[in-house]
Amino acid sequence: MLSSRNDTIATNQIVAYSPPTVWQVPETFKSVYSHAVEVRDVKRLLMISGQFGVDPDGLLAADFASQCEQAIDNVEALLAASEMTTSNIAKLTYYVTSASNFPELVAIRRKRWAREPAPAVTAIVVSGLARPEYLIEIEAMAVSSEEQ
Repeated sequence: MLSSRNDTIATNQIVAYSPPTVWQVPETFKSVYSHAVEVRDVKRLLMISGQFGVDPDGLLAADFASQCEQAIDNVEALLAASEMTTSNIAKLTYYVTSASNFPELVAIRRKRWAREPAPAVTAIVVSGLARPEYLIEIEAMAVSSEEQ
């Protein structure tokens, strides 16, 4: 459902808003960013702690793209453990240690998690994470109207 008055995109559970009273999301970002997300008919809420690019064996890649892909894999594994998918994500927060990584982060997000309605998103540059070699951390909140 798309309304030109409010630029509202909805599934039966998540409604994204971008009213004309706030800056307009560029077309190229609409599949990965929403100003606000309303969640309706929630039976389950999954709050995923910050995930780093550490694989199940405890290994950490040295480069940003590999850490980002692994952190996304970790989020997806936690969603699957709760019988949810990326379509259940309502809110994402990205912490990165360098603003120069934002273009790569956006490209990976578009490749892996593009959808409409897009979740609400915050991306923050921080001076450091839990360990100096960590380059990205991803938190997620997912919702479901289905009983588990």
